Amino acid sequence: MTTTLTRVDTATAAPLKRRRRAVGGWLAVLPLLVFTALAFGLPALAMLNGAFTVKDPATGATSYTADNLTNSLQGAYFTALLGSVKLSAVSAALGALLGLPLAQAVVTSRFRALREAVLTASGVLANFGGVPLAFAFVATLGNAGVLTRHLGLSDKGWDLYSFWGLVLVYLYFLIPLMVLTITPALEGLRSQWREAAQNNGATTAQYWRHVALPVLLPTLLGGFVLLFGSAFAAYATAAAMVGSSIPLVTLQIADALSGNVLVGQENVALALSLDMVLVAGLVMAVYLPLQRRSARWLA
Repeated sequence: MTTTLTRVDTATAAPLKRRRRAVGGWLAVLPLLVFTALAFGLPALAMLNGAFTVKDPATGATSYTADNLTNSLQGAYFTALLGSVKLSAVSAALGALLGLPLAQAVVTSRFRALREAVLTASGVLANFGGVPLAFAFVATLGNAGVLTRHLGLSDKGWDLYSFWGLVLVYLYFLIPLMVLTITPALEGLRSQWREAAQNNGATTAQYWRHVALPVLLPTLLGGFVLLFGSAFAAYATAAAMVGSSIPLVTLQIADALSGNVLVGQENVALALSLDMVLVAGLVMAVYLPLQRRSARWLA
């Protein structure tokens, strides 16, 4: 009888312990949830409300409508959105293509100090942007830059304040970001796979084509998406370098917030921000499944 009661008590106590752990976990994460709601939730709600709100210039009355979103997908605003997508896609593709061999060289390097130095530098450079980065490139490769005058680049048609000049500047922080993203995946490639391929007569190129790249493909695509999102959200570097000479959605938002819009279109900037959030949501919807798939192979 005593044994039976003990078993019943144990069976009853186990769910209670699990509930207490769950409650304790929620209490521990509650401050983070509150901070996230205040720092991100309230601004998101304000942006969503403003994107669908139009103020009548005559009466001052506000009404809900989709006119702001419609305007944000027309004319110069739509051109800027396409410009940002094009710039981000080209920069991300080049960053992924150039970052992969650099990361492979780091992983296979026999010099630990060199490897750690490259990874440390990548961690710093991946977060280096804004006005300081723009100033560094202007002083180096601008119209009166040191290398521009020394190498006579102006006579050869070089223009830093162009689409490809901006791509070059973006690569400065996108390539290090790709190195940080792809290095753990390269380290996860098992040496047994290469040995098995070599034992079956495969060359290095065949190993990469039929074994390594298919395994790395989800990570490569995820890295491309991550680089795309980073370039798509960049603002300060482009604003300091090209101003409004290259149509970008972030620059259009800044102009709209500063009042450079028609009367009654004051909230177009919020609609443009909502467009960016939707694009970022699509980027994350693609990135997260790719990340989970690559984790299964390289775990």
